[in-house]
Amino acid sequence: MDSTSSTECRVAHFFYAIMWSLEDYVEVGKNRRLAIIYLLIFVGIVALVIVFWPRDDEQTPPSLSEVTSWVDNHEVTGVEIVDDRTLIVNREGYDTQYKTTIATDYVGDFVKKLGDSTGPGGSIIDVRISYSSGFNWGSFLLTVVPLVMLVVLFIFIMRGARGANNQAFNFSRSRARLANGAKPTVTFTDVAGVEEAKQELQEIVEFLKQPEKFLALGARIPRGVLLIGAPGTGKTLLARAIAGEAGVPFFSISGSEFVEMFVGVGASRVRDLFDQAKRNAPCIVFVDEIDAVGRHRGAGLGGGHDEREQTLNQILVEMDGFDTSTNVIVLAATNRPDILDPALLRPGRFDRRVVLDPPDINGRTGILQVHAKGKPLDSSVDLETIARQTVGFSGADLANLVNEAAILAARRNKKSIGMTELGDAIERVVMGPERKSRVISVKEKEIVAYHEAGHALVARKLPDADPVRKISIISRGMALGVTWNIPTEDRHITTRSQYMAELSVLLAGHVSEQLTFNERSTGAHNDIERVTKIARAMVTEYGMSDNLELRTFGHKEELVFLGKEISEQRNYSERVALDIDREVRSIIDKAYQVTRNVLVDNKEKLVQIAQMLMAEESIEGEKLEKLFNEPAPAAPAPAG
Repeated sequence: MDSTSSTECRVAHFFYAIMWSLEDYVEVGKNRRLAIIYLLIFVGIVALVIVFWPRDDEQTPPSLSEVTSWVDNHEVTGVEIVDDRTLIVNREGYDTQYKTTIATDYVGDFVKKLGDSTGPGGSIIDVRISYSSGFNWGSFLLTVVPLVMLVVLFIFIMRGARGANNQAFNFSRSRARLANGAKPTVTFTDVAGVEEAKQELQEIVEFLKQPEKFLALGARIPRGVLLIGAPGTGKTLLARAIAGEAGVPFFSISGSEFVEMFVGVGASRVRDLFDQAKRNAPCIVFVDEIDAVGRHRGAGLGGGHDEREQTLNQILVEMDGFDTSTNVIVLAATNRPDILDPALLRPGRFDRRVVLDPPDINGRTGILQVHAKGKPLDSSVDLETIARQTVGFSGADLANLVNEAAILAARRNKKSIGMTELGDAIERVVMGPERKSRVISVKEKEIVAYHEAGHALVARKLPDADPVRKISIISRGMALGVTWNIPTEDRHITTRSQYMAELSVLLAGHVSEQLTFNERSTGAHNDIERVTKIARAMVTEYGMSDNLELRTFGHKEELVFLGKEISEQRNYSERVALDIDREVRSIIDKAYQVTRNVLVDNKEKLVQIAQMLMAEESIEGEKLEKLFNEPAPAAPAPAG
């Protein structure tokens, strides 16, 4: 390997070392702008090194005594003296020029010696004396510029170090997002189905806008409002609407953003959040999923030094401490109010609790209208009809329904969304998409048909059962077939007769298979599981037993830090446990007998429904109603 390539290798190694150190200093994905500046500086330094790096293959400069001996031996053909200090010698028989340094005091004597001497063959030695003009940029670039670049690099490194220190201090800063309400994206007009909650929260907004109206009557601004509701009922959407309506600073943060691995960080973030809020008062602070930090103290792992407890203690102090003059309203949302600490729920901290229930038919209609706004609906679409078919749907479910309908319409190359797409979207949301690709044998298809026909027939014959909307033996989700029962109205109370009818409908698939094929299959697994759960709840929780005393049996225990039910504490004796098992068995036997009687008395109708299912796979609407009303032909059941 020659000396030039070795120099380039050293430069390359130097460059790679710089890059490795740069990569260690600058995190991936962060400070990219700073990394680019560093890279440009280092590239400039490397370029200068490559240009001005001394070459190893350059000749060793001769000494002045060697040049003098060349002159005495008549080997020098020409000499150039530059700036009285640089000597450039041309030697006979050599193409290269020799460069050396000469003392300024000796220049005159050396020139005289050259004049007295001759070159090869007695020729006259060509002597030239010159002086360079201008600035020596090469020397400047080689010495000054790298120094300047290193100084600039040092400054950037120090600034980066200060930034890292600032990041360390910012670790305990609040991460709340501020919305000033100047350009609201969501307002109360975009929220439907929770009119009472909107009215409660409208008072909060009005208090912030016109406090004198309430202060004149001695009213005190509420400290906190707790939004309670099942997932999807619109808690976060309401908070966004308040941010749009209030016209005051609105800080939003999740409860989980307070909790860190290091004890004290959450409390520090709480202090910083309320400091920001007080500087911007009057304002609103919204804490989503407050149960992440507001769980009951003393029931989880760790003692008083637990991070969650430290954070919760700081929230309690900030909401109702010695400073009672700030106009900061804390708005929080949770779907687990049962696990919140009692100190957090008392008046003076969360003065109001706004409960968001699943919407009724009017609420569902309003929610559908909100989410259908801006979407091309067909003239035949009746949102009230869709609302009647979506009993139990939350606001999030309805939003998903409208979106699924729009996707189906686009997939079918339609210009508008029709009732067909909305109906299919309901089924997709409730039961999942159809799995027509699942291949089952003819025998299994027949079993599924009689199973679903049994569900539908018993639901039709029992007056307390929910009416049947659709029967299908097309696989959906994990189920091979579906019988869709929809209540005719919103239900808040369930009676014993309704539970008994539900048990009979659930057992109908199993009984139908047993009567038709004299065989039992695993298709009724989920039905039997639900039957057992409902029957036990009727006995142990709802007091619907005829033979046991009117009380609840068992106490469910939860670990608050896990938030899951893990055990049930028995508060009854073994004899009572045996009585509970007998009573559960009695309820299931009664429902079983009702189911068997209905199917035996309507065997021909069962066969008719099953055969039509095998032929058409799905039956609904007017065709289903006609099938139930027309007389069944006398036909023998298939052989088992």
